[in-house]
Amino acid sequence: MDGPGPLGDFLRARRAQLRPKDVGLPAFGPRRVAGLRREELAQLAGVSTSYYTRLEQGLSRGASAEVLDAIGRALRLGDHERAHLARLADAARRTPRVRRPRPEKVADETWDLMRALDGIPALVLGRRTDVLAWNSLGHGLLAGHLDPLAPQSPGRRPNMSRMLFLDPHCRELYQDWNRKARAVVGNLRTVVGRHPEDPLLAELIGELTMKSPEFVALWRDHRVSPCDAASYDLHHPATGPLTVTQQTLALVRSPEQVLVVCTAPAGSSSEAALALLRQAGARRPETSGATQRESR
Repeated sequence: MDGPGPLGDFLRARRAQLRPKDVGLPAFGPRRVAGLRREELAQLAGVSTSYYTRLEQGLSRGASAEVLDAIGRALRLGDHERAHLARLADAARRTPRVRRPRPEKVADETWDLMRALDGIPALVLGRRTDVLAWNSLGHGLLAGHLDPLAPQSPGRRPNMSRMLFLDPHCRELYQDWNRKARAVVGNLRTVVGRHPEDPLLAELIGELTMKSPEFVALWRDHRVSPCDAASYDLHHPATGPLTVTQQTLALVRSPEQVLVVCTAPAGSSSEAALALLRQAGARRPETSGATQRESR
């Protein structure tokens, strides 16, 4: 194994975020680096310093579930972070098998669902947050400046993570851009933990690392937070300010994909803004309904 790998990077990053006072330890003497020392973390976890050091340096792959649980407690990890730690440890035990991913496709049942959701903004995201499909309202709300037919071609598909960090429209759309960016990076961390050998995912992370200092800072933090539901204040160029709740829903028939829907409270000014956006989209025939199914 070359270098500490994802498991070692995660352990080191989370150890650096803890201070002795956070875990009830005295802080004796100057510290050359931030956070707990390895021997302090090992003491809290009930393992030897040499064993923990080998684990963090990528020299040991055989950590048991009990040891990982003890380290997770010592690092004060939440449930999602402990699951992420377990996935990283499992990946470290296996020999990587790099395969060329096949283009993602949307199931017929999902297309039917998209048509039924014509009244609310909706889009389908793939494993790497590529837009596999969107309805006219989803396109108009989140990416009206892009070609509505782009998701039909795998080579042209918009990527929501890339757009958030590199597209000025998306930076201006979210009033609290930093909060949305933290959520996206936390979700990407979860995906990388599940698919550490995905070359296209690695390319996406590499591109964002090269082009966005904000992404680098957030990625270095190693926070893990899968997307579920959150409300965001938007400033849309066509409707002005509105607030929507973005909910990420699992698709049972396509476990690597998610359906994202955006809703507003009944009778609110935000719901009225979505209605205006829908009317504007209805006047453009090329964007009505969901983007067409991929040709077979």
